[in-house]
Amino acid sequence: MARCGLDVTELSFGCSSIAGLTRAVTDVEAQHVLEAAWASGIRYFDTAPHYGLGLSEQRLGTFLATKRSEALVVSTKVGRVLDPLPPGEEIVSAFTGALPHRPVFDYTYAGVMRSFEESCERLGGRVPDILYVHDIGRRKHGADNERYLQQLYEGGLPALQELKKRGTIRGFGLGVNEVDICVEVIGNFDLDVILLANRYTLIDRAAERGLLALCENRGVDIIVGGVFNTGVLAAPDPNRATFDYRPAGQEMAGFVAHLRALCEANGSDIVAAALNFPLRSPAVASVLIGTARISSLEDCLAKYGSDLPEALWHMIDAKVARPTAAAR
Repeated sequence: MARCGLDVTELSFGCSSIAGLTRAVTDVEAQHVLEAAWASGIRYFDTAPHYGLGLSEQRLGTFLATKRSEALVVSTKVGRVLDPLPPGEEIVSAFTGALPHRPVFDYTYAGVMRSFEESCERLGGRVPDILYVHDIGRRKHGADNERYLQQLYEGGLPALQELKKRGTIRGFGLGVNEVDICVEVIGNFDLDVILLANRYTLIDRAAERGLLALCENRGVDIIVGGVFNTGVLAAPDPNRATFDYRPAGQEMAGFVAHLRALCEANGSDIVAAALNFPLRSPAVASVLIGTARISSLEDCLAKYGSDLPEALWHMIDAKVARPTAAAR
């Protein structure tokens, strides 16, 4: 990652699942899977205030307090501040076991600085190397996006630029699920890195709609998350899986089943294909995997780096519409 002056491991660990994204996760389980990731050689860990409303950062901070490595890279996100809930008020979160906070979107200078400082506290005093602006874009904010984008241009991005200029952080960028906002912001501001989830995968090639080439030309690194498109590419039964955070549906499930059969007929595996696909692009610096189960982590580690036949890549590419027709 030339702009940040950092080397990141090609496989990295995303810390949303350890904060109860799909099920309740104990402190012990979280520490065990983080330890397994570390033992495998992973040295880049990504988190966010949104994950468990601070729980992910706390758990990662506890874990990293015992670790020392010059290769260690940590990223978290800004764009939400966490206000403490009054006693008795119900926690509203998609994360099971979330901490008692109310998330408030805030892309202003003050909001970004507050988010950064509070993240450092939850991380046990560790200063993250990279900060991503979380969930900016029309997909998340709809009609409110222009207001938030103005906050970001006038306050949030200058705050991040200031933190980098001081040497407090090494780099900054966007952490999003959509391509168009990345292209827009890069056209207006000098970013170092983008964490893009679900949009450069085996079955969703939206990033090929201008973003990959733009990032390669500008020297902006891409970290790819969501390589299984929220589950459908890793689930034994795609009919019971999710695609892009919603039930996959019969058409998508059938398509994924067809790709799985294609991989198996060529002596490979769809999970291996999904993990290794993004690394075919020179713009991609690392692939994030996230799980709270050691068995799932071990499966990914075993299949990462698989040498898939070039003919199989051509067959998969021929089956997948490129670029993705749906707006992302």
